[in-house]
Amino acid sequence: MATLLYRLGRASLRHRRLVVAVWLVVLVGLGLAAATLRGPTASNFTMPGTESQQALDLLAERFPAASGATGTIAVKAPADGQLATPEGQTLVKGVVQEAAALPGVVGAVDPFQVQAVSPNGRYALVQVQFAKGADEVTDDQRAAYEKVGAQAEAQGWQVAPGGEVLNSEPEVGSTEALGVLVAAIVLIITFGSLVAAGMTMLNALIGVAVGMAGLYALSGAVELTSTAPILALMLGLAVGIDYSLFITSRHRQNLLDGLEPDEAVGRAVGTAGSAVVFAGATVVIALAGLAVVNIPFLTVMGLAAAGTVTVAVLVAITLQPALLGFAGRKVLPRKLRRAEAAPAARDTPPAEDRSGFGFRWAHRVTRLRIPVILVGLLGLGLLALPAQDMRLALPDAANAPEGSAARASNDVIREGFGPGFTGRLAVVVTSDSPQDTAAAVPQVTALIQRTEGVLAVAPPQVDPSGRTALLGVIPKTGPTDAATETLVHDIRDGVGAIGNAEVLLTGVTAIGIDVSEKLSDALPVYLLLVVGLSILLLMLVFRSILVPVKAALGFLLTVAATFGITVAVFQQGHLADLVGLDTPGPLISFLPILLIGILFGLAMDYEVFLVSRMREDFVHGDTPRQATINGMGHGARVVTAAALIMISVFGGFVFLDDPVIKSMGFALAIGVAIDAFVVRMTIVPAVMSLLDRTAWWLPRWLNRALPNVDIEGEGLRAHLDREPVDA
Repeated sequence: MATLLYRLGRASLRHRRLVVAVWLVVLVGLGLAAATLRGPTASNFTMPGTESQQALDLLAERFPAASGATGTIAVKAPADGQLATPEGQTLVKGVVQEAAALPGVVGAVDPFQVQAVSPNGRYALVQVQFAKGADEVTDDQRAAYEKVGAQAEAQGWQVAPGGEVLNSEPEVGSTEALGVLVAAIVLIITFGSLVAAGMTMLNALIGVAVGMAGLYALSGAVELTSTAPILALMLGLAVGIDYSLFITSRHRQNLLDGLEPDEAVGRAVGTAGSAVVFAGATVVIALAGLAVVNIPFLTVMGLAAAGTVTVAVLVAITLQPALLGFAGRKVLPRKLRRAEAAPAARDTPPAEDRSGFGFRWAHRVTRLRIPVILVGLLGLGLLALPAQDMRLALPDAANAPEGSAARASNDVIREGFGPGFTGRLAVVVTSDSPQDTAAAVPQVTALIQRTEGVLAVAPPQVDPSGRTALLGVIPKTGPTDAATETLVHDIRDGVGAIGNAEVLLTGVTAIGIDVSEKLSDALPVYLLLVVGLSILLLMLVFRSILVPVKAALGFLLTVAATFGITVAVFQQGHLADLVGLDTPGPLISFLPILLIGILFGLAMDYEVFLVSRMREDFVHGDTPRQATINGMGHGARVVTAAALIMISVFGGFVFLDDPVIKSMGFALAIGVAIDAFVVRMTIVPAVMSLLDRTAWWLPRWLNRALPNVDIEGEGLRAHLDREPVDA
């Protein structure tokens, strides 16, 4: 692989104008396709095969008027008892009529007819039924819905439209650009050259633009969740900058070693590019592996992110060499260019500087390896403790940013009626005949009313054929409370014995519970898959058994500590103000499984970059301890810069208001920080030093059976020794 990439790097530099032109044509073409073919993103999370989804599908078939999105308008009077006055009733009826006349609305329910009025006569709930699902409600319809009740508000009343219809795509604004700015500063400090930093950033931005344009071009044919493009952007930026950084760093070192630019680029792509391809492949495999969980929206998210990572790899090994060809020796700082130009410098290779931080840190860590390992394990273990209390759920309006319309409506409903009214359940009773359905409804109602945790059961709505009825169930607790989860299971168990009718429980709350449980069940399987994959891949790379096992255990430490910190902040609320979190709550259901997939790839990235140099020096005669020190000394600066860039890019998304994106950005930033600085740059060299020669042990039969991927470029060196470099 290294030899093939070497030739690709040289060819890209020699035909740099063509390479740049091709990528620009691809970018423009995909940009035009995205502009014309882009489809809407989905804000809901469906789960085929679950009871809640079966109920929704049945409603869409038999009771389409009740299958669309719902809205709840909370009305709050200035004082108690005002809803009972003629003026108050007239005002509320005006809100109902205004809502019923909105475009896209099937109808609105008068709260006085269904007794949706608080006992103190101050709060009322207006139920609004839309014709289409939340993802099909247009922005104009949603904007008109949010403006309902302006006349009442002018008289001192509070009118707060809410409900699932307000679910919308999170917006990416200027705040996350701060992460990109910090990444640019890190590049400038690392390279000491505006040309090298700018070229690396430009390459990454072109790659992420191509990836995102391709993703949006496909969105017309493939349904994307609202978080899928954000995740793809987040990962595309981070890995794009890192991969370009690795190749540019190796190219600069090759120039300082006296190589001509085309040869320097070729060797950089052949060596560092091999690590980039391998690291990118691990990220892609881990993300695409989400498909084995068999959850459609998670599969789409994983494939979308994998697509942008694939583009980032292709851009790094083709466009980056071309751009480096345009820069020539300007990628070096001026003082190094002057030193390189001196005759003595060209005749005598510069002595290696071993006084840098990486070498000093490696000496300390290997000397104090036992205390370092113990302190690292103890510290990460303590950070992981909160993870044992982790709860998963889909977010509800109670966790929405303060000041948003959804949060305002949720707060008014909780204030006037209690948390259960914000997470209503829906029970579908259906049969082949109206008589059977009519007979089953009273039985179902009675059973549900006797279930502990139920506050009320609303009168049934019946479809025109009389075969399907819809019952509204109001729990005593909120949508993400553990008691509500128990209630959902109790209701399903209680109504399962109804004779001639089928009874299904659904609603946004039930869907969230079903999704969370399916993801929780899939998590151990996926974790086992990822750990097994990491051991196998690293065994191919390092020709060792203990190094892959050590890497996998380090990955598990990273994941556990990351889960613990994220739970402590986002679920338990510790230091929540520092990340701008208004209301702590359960973690988004898909965060753990997504975090495992992404961190696996990134962890293997740093593992390969550091340990491949250790193996390279060990194979060439260094002692195991000295090889460990050399690997750290040569790789620490670049890995530190790469990790800081990742942390900056991911951290930029913490400033978004959306709590889901905020938690994803935070968890990824923390995970990268722990894995890079604590696990890979501290615990790994200490363990490698402790294992000594046994770290590189591999049974002969296994060594013969495993294919040689040549990540260190040994085959490339042999190729160069046999064939002189072209002039």
